[in-house]
Amino acid sequence: MTTYPSGPAPFAGEPPAGSQPLLRVTGVKKYFPITRGIVFQRKVGEVHAVDEVDLEVYPGETVGLVGETGCGKTTLARLITKLHEPTAGTLEFDGCDYTSYSRREMRPLRRQMQMIFQDPYASLNPRKSVGAIIGDPFRIHRVLPKAGIKAAVQELMELVGLNPEHYNRYSHEFSGGQRQRIGVARALALKPRLIVCDEPVSALDVSIQAQILNLLGDLQEEFHLTYIFIAHDLSVVRHVSDRIVVMYLGKIAEIAPRADLYRDPKHPYTGTLLSAVPIPDPDRARAKQRIILQGDVPSPVDPPPGCRFHPRCPKAQFPLCREQEPQLGDMGGGHLAACHFPITGPTDLADSLARSAAADA
Repeated sequence: MTTYPSGPAPFAGEPPAGSQPLLRVTGVKKYFPITRGIVFQRKVGEVHAVDEVDLEVYPGETVGLVGETGCGKTTLARLITKLHEPTAGTLEFDGCDYTSYSRREMRPLRRQMQMIFQDPYASLNPRKSVGAIIGDPFRIHRVLPKAGIKAAVQELMELVGLNPEHYNRYSHEFSGGQRQRIGVARALALKPRLIVCDEPVSALDVSIQAQILNLLGDLQEEFHLTYIFIAHDLSVVRHVSDRIVVMYLGKIAEIAPRADLYRDPKHPYTGTLLSAVPIPDPDRARAKQRIILQGDVPSPVDPPPGCRFHPRCPKAQFPLCREQEPQLGDMGGGHLAACHFPITGPTDLADSLARSAAADA
């Protein structure tokens, strides 16, 4: 029988006084070079995928990470797990700075942090059986004798709702939800403390999404796991998260406890995201004020100066927003927002948008 470690109680609300973060990300950047030429390649630019991100994750909590496609969510997740090397900044896990660790030095730490990948069809090797896929962490890290791997794998399969008798089947013989359960079992194999979930339900049907989310919640409560949960669906993030981080064009726009963010968003970008959430009640949906932004997301190759949201922001005021980059400011109760002119009420953003449209006309 595989035993899993005990730990602090699941996180709820703000971190306890005096508690230390399990993960600390400080000033992290990731720039991908743009090169030109075939034989003699030369650098002609950089993609600012992640730019000076600061984040703390406490034991037992679930941090939701949201934002538009291309805002840097997955890149940040891969930086945290050292699948990408950061361009600048520091990464700390349980007080240990692992920013410059080599692959060999990272091996013991990888037992403490694992990742569930977005695509359950592409993240599993079709040439390997399910037993081999889930058993790979045991073999690579040599935490179990060969004779005990099969029993441990079958126990994990049963834990995540798979039939242990399907040990020798291949991934193409499973549905999308079952494949994602295989990914969850693989992530749990080494008894990690932190699991980065990179859109684990976006490729699944709604009914299967609920099963996977309930499974992740049960596993967190039973094994005292810490999650970083990346998603596009704000309803899913609201359901699973304790705190929510909103990213825009490689930077953090807002961080807040779940209830505060949905009740009283401070950053205009967060307000527009929440206004786009569909409501199943037709009467309430008709009464809801939709905030429609003008223009497209700027290129991360050449991000705008000052506040990166200012070209599309209905509350932007010039030249301040164009010239001075806002820092994450404390709005009270653990609520942080990087905005010179934060939202002050439920109609503030809509009124600003109306004034902006009138000025353009």
